[in-house]
Amino acid sequence: MILSGREIKRQLGKGLNIYPFREEQLNPNSYNLKLGNELLVYIEPVLDLKEDNKYRLISIPTTGCLLLPGELYLGSTIERTETNNFVPMLEGRSSLGRLGLSIHITAGFGDIGFKGRWTLEMSVVKPVIIYPGIEICQIYYHCIQGKHFSYNGGKYQDSYKVESSKMFQELQKIKN
Repeated sequence: MILSGREIKRQLGKGLNIYPFREEQLNPNSYNLKLGNELLVYIEPVLDLKEDNKYRLISIPTTGCLLLPGELYLGSTIERTETNNFVPMLEGRSSLGRLGLSIHITAGFGDIGFKGRWTLEMSVVKPVIIYPGIEICQIYYHCIQGKHFSYNGGKYQDSYKVESSKMFQELQKIKN
């Protein structure tokens, strides 16, 4: 079952939190999240799962930033969310999808207990100009059935900025 927009609002401070919360971003069954003002772009020609790949940060000016096909851009939401009793999920907005902008490649599924800003894995089919503060995606919440444990202290917990991949940390644990 997915929470309605009214139920999302009713659960604020109980099973979930959205900081800052603005009523005008609430939808019938989701909440729109806004894009922050930085993008992370890897500078390595080949990305290696075992390495902490180098990257550069790009500030998105108010005049916009051109995204090009064939490049991966990591962005972050302005809003920080916290979910304790529901399963959070992210989806792109159809208006942006119709322009060829994908906001997550595989990581639209969140964990109960996650708190932080969401890192978005963005790519485009055609060149697209984006702007900071646009409503870039929507978060929605599923109810969970049965006993569960919460995500606590994972490698992306309490994130306040765009986060690069930390897969190398997992592979180091396996190696040791």
